[in-house]
Amino acid sequence: MHAGPTGFRNAPVTRTLVITSAVLSVTSAVSGRPRRLGLSFQDIFENHDLLKAIPSVFAFSSTPELVAGFYLLYYFRVFERQIGSNKYSVFVLFCIIASTFFEILALALLKADSHVLASGPYGLIFAAFIPFFVDIPVMSRFCVLGINFTDKSIVYFVGFQLLLCGWKWSFIPGICGVLAGFLYRVNAFGIRRLKFPKKVASVVSRLFLSSSTSSTRNSTANIRRNARVPYAGRRVQQNYPSVGHVSMPEPPESSIATLVSMGFDSNAARQALMQARNDLNVATNILLEAQTR
Repeated sequence: MHAGPTGFRNAPVTRTLVITSAVLSVTSAVSGRPRRLGLSFQDIFENHDLLKAIPSVFAFSSTPELVAGFYLLYYFRVFERQIGSNKYSVFVLFCIIASTFFEILALALLKADSHVLASGPYGLIFAAFIPFFVDIPVMSRFCVLGINFTDKSIVYFVGFQLLLCGWKWSFIPGICGVLAGFLYRVNAFGIRRLKFPKKVASVVSRLFLSSSTSSTRNSTANIRRNARVPYAGRRVQQNYPSVGHVSMPEPPESSIATLVSMGFDSNAARQALMQARNDLNVATNILLEAQTR
């Protein structure tokens, strides 16, 4: 299973989330109060400290949660590449708000004064498991000690580990995230049709995504250079007819399957690979550029 090009190329929102979560997690650990980051019944209903929801949404309270959470956030950048940063921002904002609402509702029902819910982007991470389960196909299967696994098993395993890091108090935010992801999936309130206004998106891009924009321009330039290669080949053929016709290499099925697993159409994936001369990264950029038009 392949999540596309390495790094945060074409995934600026994911990069911002990871950096924000890392900074807040380290800051809380240095201050010596990581366990008090999560929401509690006392904070919300007695002290009316709703502002505490902000750090509780982003900062993890332990190293195991931090490692597992960052792995999943990094892997799920494939969805930002699939639907674009603007729509992915709507997905992030909706899932954070919806999952936080469900967490507050759960606290109201449990009324556990002395317990604190696990902190961190649980809502966003477990909301992303809905499209991961539905949209990402199984590419390979294998057996270890008589137990059947797929190439998606490692992601489920890490998610299960994160879900149980704080037992019931991490299980609740995880389930709230799954509910938020389900609401987005069924297009509750028409959320999947929403986009941020262009003016807001441009301001955000100037503040946080300048390096991503430059890398995108470089990628576009590379795509255009690669797109000129077939025409250069035609000119060579015209000047040197003895060379004969050079056919485009047939894309390997594994590369097509990788692009399909990222949500692209198989025919579009095949054409992009042929245009990119079977360079998977260039083909991915061609498909992403086509989606933004």
